[in-house]
Amino acid sequence: MLDQETIRTFINVAESNSFSKTAETLFKTPAAISYRIKMLEEDVGTQLFLRTTRTVQLTPAGVHLLEQCRQWLAWMDGMPGELQQINQGVERQVNIVINNLLYSPEAIACLLAYLNKKFPLTQFLISRQVYMGVWDTLLHDGFQLAIGATGSESLANEVRLLKLGDISWQCVVTPQHPLASHIGALHEDQLRAYPAINVEDTSRNLTKRIAWLLPGQNEIKVPDLRSKLECHLQGLGVGFLPQKICQKYLDSGQLVPLEVGNERQPSPLSLAWKADAGKAVKEIVSLFRRRADPITGFLKNIDLSVD
Repeated sequence: MLDQETIRTFINVAESNSFSKTAETLFKTPAAISYRIKMLEEDVGTQLFLRTTRTVQLTPAGVHLLEQCRQWLAWMDGMPGELQQINQGVERQVNIVINNLLYSPEAIACLLAYLNKKFPLTQFLISRQVYMGVWDTLLHDGFQLAIGATGSESLANEVRLLKLGDISWQCVVTPQHPLASHIGALHEDQLRAYPAINVEDTSRNLTKRIAWLLPGQNEIKVPDLRSKLECHLQGLGVGFLPQKICQKYLDSGQLVPLEVGNERQPSPLSLAWKADAGKAVKEIVSLFRRRADPITGFLKNIDLSVD
């Protein structure tokens, strides 16, 4: 009923609104085109075109069939390549989760441009998560690779790790903040009087982590690192920012560093991937091992590991 020739004929008539134009394009007679469409309508049991002496127009059923036929044709045209790809060990889809601390639209676009050229038939899906949400997504949501998994040890036997480096932290406030003029290390009681600005952990199954919050301290929760930075620039509270992100604001005087008694320790981040991954994931791992150009945008905020 819907072989490739019938589908191509139907699409051509629907797009040209003409049996004669379709006949010219497909090197057929108008009568042959008209007969094929008539047989199709009889097979599906409903009218697909409204015919006049000059043109043909799709019925509502015809509009629906046109959308489906375009999808089917694209699927059939791509199927030989997909089958070859599967036999070669290349995934049909790769899901990548990225830590909010390393997330960059520019870096993502650069990596996807490289991957799309090398694996044109593979579909890539990107997710941004926070803290343990990265591990949660990798382990429970069918993702194959994580850029910026927290820690330097795997949480599952089937997951391999490559240490990327550490995020160094700096406690900051605006120059107008009451704590900005303090000399020497601040005690917790002094810091506790002002709200901490934190990005909330997105984990759903694993235990959530709190970045930095003193007992009894109020907290402002924001969805991403950019929002956290803007809150700091607006003087809404105190807290730690990645050193490499806040450095230019420290240099310009928009933020000032605070000396605190209990400094936040560097946070190790790793590349994590499923051991049974296919060629596309292995290629990404290779890019990170070599610190190749397509992935360098993800590394700009961390102190790189020398391992």
